[in-house]
This record gives sequence, structure tokens and C-alpha cells, in this order.
Amino acid sequence: MNAIEIHDLYKDYGDFQLDHINLTLPEGCVMGFIGENGAGKSTTIHILLDLIRADSGEVLFYGKPHTGVFPALKEEIGVVLDEACFPEMMNLTDINSVMQSAFRNWSEDTFFGYVKRFRLPEKKKVKDYSRGMKMKLSIAVALSHGARLLILDEATSGLDPVVRDELLDLFFEFVQDERHTIFISSHITSDLEKICDYVTFLHRGHVLLSEEKDVLLERLGILKCTREQLRELDEAAVLGVRESSFGVEALVERENVPAGLLIEHASLDDILEL
Repeated sequence: MNAIEIHDLYKDYGDFQLDHINLTLPEGCVMGFIGENGAGKSTTIHILLDLIRADSGEVLFYGKPHTGVFPALKEEIGVVLDEACFPEMMNLTDINSVMQSAFRNWSEDTFFGYVKRFRLPEKKKVKDYSRGMKMKLSIAVALSHGARLLILDEATSGLDPVVRDELLDLFFEFVQDERHTIFISSHITSDLEKICDYVTFLHRGHVLLSEEKDVLLERLGILKCTREQLRELDEAAVLGVRESSFGVEALVERENVPAGLLIEHASLDDILEL
């Protein structure tokens, strides 16, 4: 069963196009949706959430068209956007009361369990929360109504490394249940490399690649060589090049590089930059 399928998704804003996006996220896995700012990550997520309409293409949740099933699936989809959307004059008691009305499966015990774990002040108003506290609050809400799919848009962006690691640990715990799935967009690839099973690279509205992370990292590598050595390689082996006064770094397909040349591990950062 696939938690999310996107088929030939297209959205035209005139000066920007989300250009026929395709990806598949199996249930029980984590997909990192990676790209520079302005690549189209948030646009894709807003289409997933039925907040904006695509010009063409199809989105399926668990095999069903998202425009028809999203209201019924809201209990099972937890959403965290890049900005917290809670009224600023509310405190946690207020938010708990509102969420009890919004979700049939809302668990007050689970919510306040996360509040305690995150050390969120119950009486303080949301307007007085730091960005990290607001993100923790959004995640506590997303995890307190029985969600089996988390959709996260830059949930770790702008947070200090300690808070990011804390949230990544929580996401890892969530997917220990094989029914749970995470779709997370970020431009912080080092975070995603720790938890993702699949990665999709988006660049200027185009999907450059979408596949299993471990397969990708095994297939690609970084070759450090001279310009002369680079010219001798099959063009199909070279996916990207960075030159400096010290030589050349090339992102390469390992199997297409002749034996004897030293190829180093490529991180997701390397792949994105090259």
C-alpha cells in the first residue's frame, strides 16, 4: 500500500511551473522532499492538502483521490507547516479545547504528554513562544489525534541543532510503527539523511530524481580528479562538476567510472549542490 502517490502534477503560476511531478511514498516509510528555497516544495504540499488546486495531474492518499478523501482522512493526517497557525492569544488549555472539538480521535492525555516532554509552558500565550516552541506545539497537535501520516513542511528549518535532533528522534520513534508514514520537506539535507528511506529532489519545479536513499547513495559518489582525468570519463558517468584551483570534484555514477580512480561517499548535500 502506498501512503501517497503523485502522478503528473502540474501547476502554472506564469513565472513558475510545478512541472509534471511524479513520486510514490510507500506506507511505513519516510520521504525527504528536498530542494532549494523556491523549488516548489510548499506548492506541492499545499496541493497535497487541497489548499490549492493543481492545473492537472492526480494525488492519491492510500489509493484514493485526495480531493474526495481528505476531509475524511483529516483524523489520520497530521500536518505541520513552516509557520504555526494557532491564534496568538491562546494558551495550551485553549488549544486542547479547540482540538477536542475538531478531532474525534483527539487524546488530551497524549497532547499533554508531549507538552511535558517538550517542556512547553501551559499558561504562556502562543505569541510569547519562540519559533522552536511553536514547532514543538504544532508537532504535539499533529501527533495527538491518531495520525498515521505526517506531512511536514520545513518543520526543522530555523531551529537550533539541539531542537532539530530532538524532533528527528521523535519522528524516528513515530515510524517504528510500520503503519506510520512521514513526508517531510526541507532544505536541511543533513537532517533528512538521518531518517529518510526515500528522497525526492526538486529543482525549479522539476523532479531531478526520486528513489530509495540507500540505493541512491550507493549508486553515486564523489570523484576527486584532475581536469584531464575528467575529460577522459564517459559523459554519462558525470552528473555534476565543481572546479577549484586544486582540481575537480565530480558527482559520478560509480559503475560508469573506470577502476583505479578513488570515489568517495556522496552525501545528500553533495548531490544537491553538484
